[in-house]
Amino acid sequence: MADALDELKSRLADHQALDHLAYLLVWDQRTMMPPGGFRHRAEHVSLLQRLAHEKLIDPEVGRLLDELERRDLDPDSWEGALVRVARRDYRKAVQVPVELSAEMARASAEAAPGWIEAKSTSNFDIFLPLMERNVELRHRYIECFGPQDEPYDVLLDDYEPEMKTAEVTRIFSEIKPELVELIAELRDRDVDDSFLVGDFDLDEQVALDYEVVDLFGHRPDTWRIDPTEHPFASGAGIDDIRITTHYYRDHLKSLFSTMHEYGHGLYQHQLPREWAHLPVGESAGLGVHESQSRMWENLVGRSLPFWRGFYPRLQERFPQFRDVDVDRFYAAINRSQPSLIRIEADEVTYGMHVILRFELEQDIVNGRVELKDLPDLWGQKMWDYLGIEVPDDAHGVLQDMHWSSGLIGYFSTYLLGTVMSVQYWQKADEDIGGLDDHLERLEFAPLREWLEEHIHSQGRKYPPQELLQRATGSTIDAKPYLAYLKRKFGAPVAA
Repeated sequence: MADALDELKSRLADHQALDHLAYLLVWDQRTMMPPGGFRHRAEHVSLLQRLAHEKLIDPEVGRLLDELERRDLDPDSWEGALVRVARRDYRKAVQVPVELSAEMARASAEAAPGWIEAKSTSNFDIFLPLMERNVELRHRYIECFGPQDEPYDVLLDDYEPEMKTAEVTRIFSEIKPELVELIAELRDRDVDDSFLVGDFDLDEQVALDYEVVDLFGHRPDTWRIDPTEHPFASGAGIDDIRITTHYYRDHLKSLFSTMHEYGHGLYQHQLPREWAHLPVGESAGLGVHESQSRMWENLVGRSLPFWRGFYPRLQERFPQFRDVDVDRFYAAINRSQPSLIRIEADEVTYGMHVILRFELEQDIVNGRVELKDLPDLWGQKMWDYLGIEVPDDAHGVLQDMHWSSGLIGYFSTYLLGTVMSVQYWQKADEDIGGLDDHLERLEFAPLREWLEEHIHSQGRKYPPQELLQRATGSTIDAKPYLAYLKRKFGAPVAA
């Protein structure tokens, strides 16, 4: 008779494989699939979700967990962590009907083309019924867990385990007034970034993205980059990393979105090989994931040391930069100015985009707003927080794909991750020594290896805040992030 631990691993590995197959189908839908195939794809992902859910909630999984919990496994061992993580996943999953889980997956796939059409025509009315369906399904999902003092906690916990809405609100309340003040100070600062707009050959942009990803580092024959409407990272395992970007003929914005997705991809790439096929070998949470993508996009990709090393390569590929010195280029790519699109926002204004969405999502989940009013509410918050008018739905409420995918409860992780990225960065710099010098020499192995040791290779062995504590000596703290912004953008830093 098979040992209980081996049997549990076998069952969980099957569940994980089904999840990975679903990731591949979603990647295909957003990159390669003919748009008309969305109804077929909706059935495919719904089936996979149903099968995965049934695998996880099988009573035999519960029995195996009961048996293993009686063994009193070392909680710091991988086996102990596997049982703890599996129990958490099992406890949540058994409260949700299989049919609801499958329907949520189907609705996400069916809404994707509707969102693209709505965005391309800037018509929220096309998207509204799809949004209503996704919200109704999330309400049914929340109800599975019984009465809640804060219903939003149920959704937030799916993306940032053990985090509560009240804690996110506290952190954002500390950040928000500081950002408002800094945005006001920088609003009228004159920075010439006109040379960032031009004619940039698309083939050269693709080659540039591959050059940067290869330079940052990964194992051979394990990565690919594809164009899509809204960039994301996916794949089917640690040796199958698929990142995406969005290309613009008149701008190099794709470079920074590629750096962002590289951070996500590297996390998946450096998960613990022995455990990556099991839930304990997944990433710790989306806040930690975002800390990695924001680190490579901003703390590496928008840093002066990196560009001192890499800028000659950019000038060689795009001759229009040959008369622009590196300091002017660095100032231009870090120009802080309120703008409409979150994924293109500078480091200072970015946080307000996230806070806006976090607040709207709470209102949506708690029934405090009518969904038909979202475009107007979005526009009002953009004016209140960033002082800019939203010209149309495409540049406002329709810009992100998350709500079409049913990813309600996700947005706060972008700013939580941004805050944590500075904490991880400062500890890495302390441990490695001279991190800026490494960047200028285009040496990225020390940073990659530090991240692998302290974050990536730990999988889900620890909850996000414990992982952060073990790596840096502190749980989430907005002060280093705010101090970093003020230093970089030339504002006074409080003693």
